Amino acid sequence: MTKYARDEFDRVPETSSRQGVHRVASDAPRRRLAPILAVGVLALAIGVVAFLFLPKLGFAPSGSPLLAAGSALESPSASPSAETPESTASQSAEPSAEPSATPAATEALANSGTPSTAPDEEAPAVDKSQPVAVYNGTTTAGLAGRVSSTVSADGWTLGPVGNWGGMPQQSSVIYYSGAEQKANAEALGELLNITALVDSADFQQPVVVVLGPGFQ
Repeated sequence: MTKYARDEFDRVPETSSRQGVHRVASDAPRRRLAPILAVGVLALAIGVVAFLFLPKLGFAPSGSPLLAAGSALESPSASPSAETPESTASQSAEPSAEPSATPAATEALANSGTPSTAPDEEAPAVDKSQPVAVYNGTTTAGLAGRVSSTVSADGWTLGPVGNWGGMPQQSSVIYYSGAEQKANAEALGELLNITALVDSADFQQPVVVVLGPGFQ
């Protein structure tokens, strides 16, 4: 026997099979999935329609992959038509340019100044058979003989050799008679290191070398 007083919870019918106090179990509320599924199916349908039909109607955004793919598909078909006129123009221009350039080049060669650059008269060649007179215009004894030996050793024909009897010379000079003797005077000037060349008809010899002070 319990030592606690009886209360209302101890009043259980004798015919009842339950023992203790029990609450009526209520069914758990069922979630309604039908509206959620309907909304999902509707959203999927809208997405499919937008993906398939809106680009064809021109509503795709400028930066969308669909528009980029469409432009990429259209560009190969447009490029051949754009390149064809250029290639045709280049092919038509090349044949016309080449024949026109060939006669022009031929005419330029025909009118070139190459033949006219040749001198009408060739410059006179060095003639070492012409006699060369050598005169000493310095106080150095034997200078004319030494220089005449150099001239003769170079293959020149010697003329008179002696002391200079004309006006005193300030430097060495080579006198030549006429333009036909200028080449001979230049050759002798290079041989004797004399730069002063004078065209003169006062001498009987075609080329006269006058050695002046300072001649080495």
